[in-house]
Formats: sequence, structure tokens, C-alpha cells
Amino acid sequence: MGRVEGKACVVTGAGSGIGKATAERLAEEGGRVICVDLSGVTATQTADGIRSAGGIAEAVAADVSDPAQVNALIARCVDAYGHIDVLVNNAGVNIPGVFHEVTDAVIDRTLNVNVKGAMYGSRAAIPHMLRDGGGSIINMSSVNGLVSEPFLAVYSASKGAVVMLTRGIALDYARQGIRCNAICPGWVDTPINYAHAEMLGGLQKVYDSISSFQPIGRPGLPIEIAHLALFLASNEASFITGAIISADGGMTAQ
Repeated sequence: MGRVEGKACVVTGAGSGIGKATAERLAEEGGRVICVDLSGVTATQTADGIRSAGGIAEAVAADVSDPAQVNALIARCVDAYGHIDVLVNNAGVNIPGVFHEVTDAVIDRTLNVNVKGAMYGSRAAIPHMLRDGGGSIINMSSVNGLVSEPFLAVYSASKGAVVMLTRGIALDYARQGIRCNAICPGWVDTPINYAHAEMLGGLQKVYDSISSFQPIGRPGLPIEIAHLALFLASNEASFITGAIISADGGMTAQ
């Protein structure tokens, strides 16, 4: 226990799925967590659950595609805990579609949340991390930032951008104590994938055939990704920056 003891952590998209599991896992290991979600209700539910388990957490409702709201949530972390040590840019959207039918609104929302959200969060956090001598930024990309799938051209483009953003930040701040890494989850059992599953014939069909594309033979669990995020947030990962780590049950090994 205590792998991130006393570290001030911000997790976006903390209302459900990987974000919720990550916020909980950081808190279990001593982190003081700001749980951010578009929905104040779900952010509060996550924070309440952490506090009920004996952890330290606050909830913030924010849209990460709005730089003013992102600046405010980072300031909230600094005001509450004195600094920011860990930023997990997890908030994301996945709006699948036939590419030539995708609307401007879908393109804008996907890029604004998935790419600009990570940019805004990192840009707001880095000055504080520089002041305090370092920190860890963890960007949630996807296997679709490395390989694509049907109906995911826009989503894949956004997650590929997150991969390159991660590498750029890592290089810019490597000598200043700020580490930046990306996680690329495979198919994880979380609601962000359900709309895509419907376009592939339904969630049950996807899971019945999952061995054909995810060799481990099952969907991942949010907690399995959270364990990796915890490691990257901790001092155990002190020599790791600019890494793009697949947690995909072997999908991209094929």
C-alpha cells in the first residue's frame, strides 16, 4: 500500500469505466484524487465511494474540451492539495460511423475531447509540475491509436494523435522531471465500446468472437488498465517516459 502516498492526482472521465477504476486505485494507494467527469452526478458517486472506503477525493464536473474548465479543474487540485503530481487524461468519446457519413459535429466532438482535452489538461498541469520538480502525465490512447478497425476512422485518428502528443511532451520535459506515457487498451468491458459493438452485430456477437481479434480470449476489465495507470503514476516507473504501452490481450501482437 502507499505507492502514490500523498500525491495529488487528477483523473478525467472518472465517472465510469477505466477512469473510475483508476481514480479508485490511486486513492487506495494513498493518492488524493480529483475525480472529473462531464456528469457531476457520476463524478460525485466516484468521489463518495472513495471517501466511504477511507480515501481522499473531491468531485469536479467539467467538459475537457473547454480550456477554461480544464484550467479551473487543475487550479481546483492545486487549491485543494497544494500541487498536482499525477494527471490521467482519460476522458474520451467513441462515436463510430461510416466515414463518409460522419458529420462535422462528430469530428469536432471526437477531436475536441480526445485530443484537445489531453492537450488542455497537460498544458494546464505542466507549469505546476515544473514548479514542484516533476510529475507524471498518463494519456489514455487505445489500440486504435496503433491499428484501426471498421467504423472507427475518426476515433482512430484521435487516438493516434494522443500517441504522438505523448511522445512530444515526454521529449520536451524529460530533463525537468515530468514523465508522460500513454496506455493503449484493447477491447475493455466498458460502455464507451457499446455503440461500436452494435455496428458489429451486437455486444454478445463481439464477445462470442473475441478470440478472433484479442488472443487472450476475453474482454479486459477496467481494473486491469487501472493497475497499469497506477504503476505509471508511481515512482516505480521513474525511468519510463515517452512509452506507448499496449494493454490489449495480445491484439496488436498479431
